[in-house]
Amino acid sequence: MRIAIDAMGGDHAPEKILQGAVDSLDLLDSSDELILVGRPEIIQPWIAGVSTHGPSVRVVAAADVIGMDESPVEAVRKKRDSSIVKMVKIAAAGDADAIISAGNTGALVAAGVLMLKSLAGVERPGIACTIPTPHGVVMLCDAGANVTPKPAHLHQYAVLASVYMQALHHIENPRVGLLNVGTEEGKGTPLIKETRGLLEKDQSLNFVGYVEGREMFKGVCDVVVTDGFTGNVMLKVIEGMNSSFMTMLHQAAVEHSPTALADFKPLLSRVTSRYDHEEYGGALLLGVAGLFFKVHGAAGPRAIRNAVRRAKDAGRLNVNARIVQRLSPSAV
Repeated sequence: MRIAIDAMGGDHAPEKILQGAVDSLDLLDSSDELILVGRPEIIQPWIAGVSTHGPSVRVVAAADVIGMDESPVEAVRKKRDSSIVKMVKIAAAGDADAIISAGNTGALVAAGVLMLKSLAGVERPGIACTIPTPHGVVMLCDAGANVTPKPAHLHQYAVLASVYMQALHHIENPRVGLLNVGTEEGKGTPLIKETRGLLEKDQSLNFVGYVEGREMFKGVCDVVVTDGFTGNVMLKVIEGMNSSFMTMLHQAAVEHSPTALADFKPLLSRVTSRYDHEEYGGALLLGVAGLFFKVHGAAGPRAIRNAVRRAKDAGRLNVNARIVQRLSPSAV
C-alpha cells in the first residue's frame, strides 16, 4: 500500500508530523511505501537513518505551504506547488492509495473534491468523523464537506458511513439516526423531512429515526447523519465541551485537596485518552477514489501513526470497493 503524508500541514508541522511518520513505519510491510510531501531539505534528515529492510520511503518536493487561515479554494488554485495540492495530485494520478494531512481542512476538501474522482454512484463526498461515547464510537457524517446538501446526499452519507462502520468497527447492522431538533415525526426542516422519507424506504439501512444531539451519547445509534454545516458546528462544540469539562475537573480536584489530583490522575488520564482526537486517526472524506484522512490541526505523532494504521486497515478491508458495490444499481 502507498500512503502519502503532508509533512508541512498542521499546527505542529513539520516536526511532529514527521516524527509520527517515522513512528508509523513499523505498521507497514516491506511491500508498502510511505510518501512524504514537502520541503526535501526538512524531510531528509528525519529519514536518513530509516532501515532499508522495511517499507520504502519516498520524498516528493513541494515548495509551498497552505496556511491554516488561508482561503481554501483560492489557496488551492494559486499554490499549485503546496504540499496539500501536490499530495492530492499524487492520489489523483493513481500513485498513492491513501493520503493523510493535518493541514487546512477547507483546502484539503476543496483539493479532494476538485482533483479526485468520486467513487461510482457517489454524488457528493462527505467527511465522516468518529465520536467516542460511553457506549462505543458513533460516526458523524457529514462533518463539514457539504454545507448545503440535498436529501439524496444525506441518504448517501448514511450508506457510506454504514459501510465504514461495518468494515472497520465490525458492527453488522449499524443503526442510523438522522439529526433533528426533536424525535417527533412532524419536526424538522424540509431537508430533514425529505431525507427521512429516503432513509425509511432504503431497506438496506437500519434506520432508527430522528435523534437529538444529546442522544448520540446514549447508545441509540451507530451513525448520525446531518448536513456539513450542522455537523461541523456540533463537532467543535463537542471538542470544546470535552476540553472545558476536563479543565473544570482538574481544577476541582486541586481545590478539593493537595492529594486529590495525584489520586485522581490515573483515572483522568484514562478518560482523557479515550476522548483524545489523536486516538482515532482523524476523519475520512468518504466517497472519493482513494483513502483520504484529515487529522486534527493540532495533531501530534500519535495522531499520524494512528491515521496510518487506519489507512492500512481501510485498504486491507477494501472499504471503497464495498461502498461501490453497495451503491451499484444491482444492489438496490
